[in-house]
Amino acid sequence: MASDGSLPDSMRAQFLDDFNTPYSLRTVPVPTIGSPNEILIKVDAASYCHTDAVLAAGQMKPNPPSLPHIGCHEFAGTIVALPKDSSSTFKIGDRVGVPGRSFSPCGTCFECEAGPTPEDPDADPPGYSVYCSGALNNGISRPGGFREYAIVDSRQLSPIPDGLSAVDTAVLMCAGVTIYNALKRCALRPGQRVGIVGCGGGLGHLGLQFATKMGFKVLGVDNADAPLQVARNIETGARIVDSRVQSADDVAIEIGAEDGKQDRGDMGLDSVVILPESQKAFDYGIGLLRNHGRCVLVSFPERGFHVSARDIVFRDISIVGSLVGSNKTSREVLQFAAEHGVRAVLKTFPLARLNDLVAEYHKGEGGKLVIDMSLPD
Repeated sequence: MASDGSLPDSMRAQFLDDFNTPYSLRTVPVPTIGSPNEILIKVDAASYCHTDAVLAAGQMKPNPPSLPHIGCHEFAGTIVALPKDSSSTFKIGDRVGVPGRSFSPCGTCFECEAGPTPEDPDADPPGYSVYCSGALNNGISRPGGFREYAIVDSRQLSPIPDGLSAVDTAVLMCAGVTIYNALKRCALRPGQRVGIVGCGGGLGHLGLQFATKMGFKVLGVDNADAPLQVARNIETGARIVDSRVQSADDVAIEIGAEDGKQDRGDMGLDSVVILPESQKAFDYGIGLLRNHGRCVLVSFPERGFHVSARDIVFRDISIVGSLVGSNKTSREVLQFAAEHGVRAVLKTFPLARLNDLVAEYHKGEGGKLVIDMSLPD
C-alpha cells in the first residue's frame, strides 16, 4: 500500500509460464473485486506446498491449470479492500489466513447443501463446502498467493489469532489443516497410539506437534537423515524411527511389549497417517497397525497404492482418505496452534527469490519453505 493508505495500481507476481520451467517475476495490475463475497488482501506470507511442485511439473491431473499461472494455495495477509455494502464480518486491517479451497462454490450441489452431520460435525454450513466440485481453488485453478495482492473469497478466511505471525499462519492453511484433519479422522481417544509416516516433512513435523498436544502417544517414521533430524529436534516426546534401520514388525512388537500385550495381533498402533507417495511407506505404516487399526491416507500417488486384501479381511484394517478440512476446522487449527505453541520449522525467502526456494524444496530436507513479503530482495 502507498504511504497514504491508498492502493497501488500495480504489483509484483511470480508466474509459471510453462511446466518444468522457473517462475518469472513480473509487474501486473492489482486485481479488483468482482463479487459481493470477494475481498482484496495484501499478501504477507505465501507458503510452498508439495502440490505446488506437482502442479509446476505438469502432473496436476486430470485438470492442469491454464498458463501462465500464479501458484500458492496456503497464504496469509491483511485485508485492504471490501466490496461496497459488504455483509462480511471482516473489516479492513484484519489479518487472515487463506486456504486453497474453496473459491466461489456453487452453493447448490449436494456437497454445498449437506451441512454438518452426526458423522461429520465439522462440515461447512449449508451453502458452502470445501468439497464443492464446481468451486475454484486459489493457486490451483485460479491465481494464488505468490503475488503482492490477491482476491480471496471472504467465506474461506480464518482470522489470525494474536501470537501467530503471517509466516506461521501461511504454513497452517494447507499443511497444518491437512494433517490436523487427518489426525481427527484417526478417530482416537487421548492415550491411544498414532503413527505419522513421513514425520520430518512439511505436514509430518506439524503432525508430531498436533498429535502430542491432542494427548496421543506418537510414533514418527522417516527414512532420510535431514527430515529425521527435523523430527528429532522438535521437543514433542514422540518416538522417532528410522525405517531404514528398524522394521515395522520389530517396532510393533516393541510397542506391544511396552503395553503388556501378549498376542501379536494386539501389538502396534491404533492408527497411522501416511504422508509419502511411496508403496514402501504405505506398507510400513500398515505393518505398524494392530488388528482393527485405521490407516488414514493423505498422499495420492499417480499409480495409487497396492493394498493387501489379507490385511483388510483377516486383520480388519480400515483405510480412509483425508483431504484438507472445513472452514470450521481451519479456524480451529489456528486457535489450537496459537494456544499450544505449534510452529513449523521453516526457512523464509523474499518474493523475488521464489526459484531459490523451489531449489531448496527439491533438496528434501524437511520442514516448510515460505515467501515472506517483508523481506528485501
